[in-house]
Amino acid sequence: MLGEFLEISVQAPDILESLRFYRALGFSELEVGDVWPYKYAVVSDGELCIGLHDRAVDGPTLTFVHRDLAQHARAMSDHGFDFDLLKIDNDVFNELSFCDRDGHMISMIEARTFSPAAEDIEKSICGDWFEMSLPARDAMSAGRFWAPLAPVMLELREEPTPHLRFAAAGMSLGLSEHKALSKPSPCFICHDLTSVLADAERHGLNIDTNPEYESAFLSIEAPEGTTLYLFEADFLAPDDGD
Repeated sequence: MLGEFLEISVQAPDILESLRFYRALGFSELEVGDVWPYKYAVVSDGELCIGLHDRAVDGPTLTFVHRDLAQHARAMSDHGFDFDLLKIDNDVFNELSFCDRDGHMISMIEARTFSPAAEDIEKSICGDWFEMSLPARDAMSAGRFWAPLAPVMLELREEPTPHLRFAAAGMSLGLSEHKALSKPSPCFICHDLTSVLADAERHGLNIDTNPEYESAFLSIEAPEGTTLYLFEADFLAPDDGD
């Protein structure tokens, strides 16, 4: 129903500063189109793409591409979805947006707004992106909202804090009740903590070595406010002894 995951869209008051930050982590800048009437840039590690928008964005927004958006919007409306934005016409770039039960914004657009990353693009020093974590007041209730949009559940954990993970149109989406998670945040499995700490110190990056979210050993704050969490392993993966 969602189409294809495109990017995490964030408002970047100073795009150049954000670009310098992501380049320091090893992200690559991609070629963007001229769809948006404002400054726009995209960085990628080959799997995760982050769109830096010089306009107001209601928190980190999950943006998807759906080719037949006009028809799809009608079907969604028939199924009870309420849109915060609905711009559907023959002579405009079609887009819509709506919120989940916790107020996280989901956006759908009719076409890509940047060129795909090259297949040989290098990963960032953050490692392997494995989940986009969204804070949820009630993970089970949030899961009922997301289930029709992302019908494949990958993981379900009830203790110590509820956490659901869905396959959402090319990305892994986590719904977490963990108190330390305050906003949608990408999570990575990092294979070289020493390099990350060295690069963070060299570039003066804003890091936290005790972020308290799940088993993360480090979080990095981007200039526009995005928080990246780094882990030694997937916190939902079973123990070796299981």
